[in-house]
Amino acid sequence: MKLILLGPPGAGKGTQAKMLTEKFAIPQISTGDILRAAVKEQTDLGIKAKQFMDAGQLVPDEVVIGIVSERLQAEDCANGFILDGFPRTVAQADALRDVLNELGKQLDKVLSLTVDTEALVVRLTGRRTCSQCGKGYHIRFDPPPSDGRCVCSGELFQREDDQEATIRNRLAVYDEQTSPLINYYRQAGLLVELDGMLAIAAVQERILSALQAG
Repeated sequence: MKLILLGPPGAGKGTQAKMLTEKFAIPQISTGDILRAAVKEQTDLGIKAKQFMDAGQLVPDEVVIGIVSERLQAEDCANGFILDGFPRTVAQADALRDVLNELGKQLDKVLSLTVDTEALVVRLTGRRTCSQCGKGYHIRFDPPPSDGRCVCSGELFQREDDQEATIRNRLAVYDEQTSPLINYYRQAGLLVELDGMLAIAAVQERILSALQAG
């Protein structure tokens, strides 16, 4: 099963991807994770990527695509994969298509989670993390104990990228750069659009139904 998971920050991609990796025994491939791994392993492309990352610059497409290509050739991808966070642009999607053609692989489906913008803001701004044990909470959906601290008594904090202004900027970037991929994959006959406002189990059920339908 070779899948791409699309959706804005907070749409629930990570949760659904984890369930799919367990169901199909295929890896979830996050560009952030494989970039960090390539840098740590000091591969040729990892060394190139580190130069840009250290300078606070975006890693160029050709480097990211090279690292993704290397990852897709790993043994654990023999039965499939879930790409999460890649491609982000139509240019990257074109490059991915070429890479998959070279590897003799074809995408099965592109799963797109749609969630109302204001709901995403509520989901993300409400997240809190324990400064001691790292446990996560949500002030509305999964609140901490009544004293406002973690169960380990650690203080809770809000990550900088979960603040409202930052979130709205991230969502705007997603709309501008990544939403055109929805039409791209719809025209390719691969897109499955899913209501990310539904309960986690309901979203998963719809994903599995779409994959079984072929």
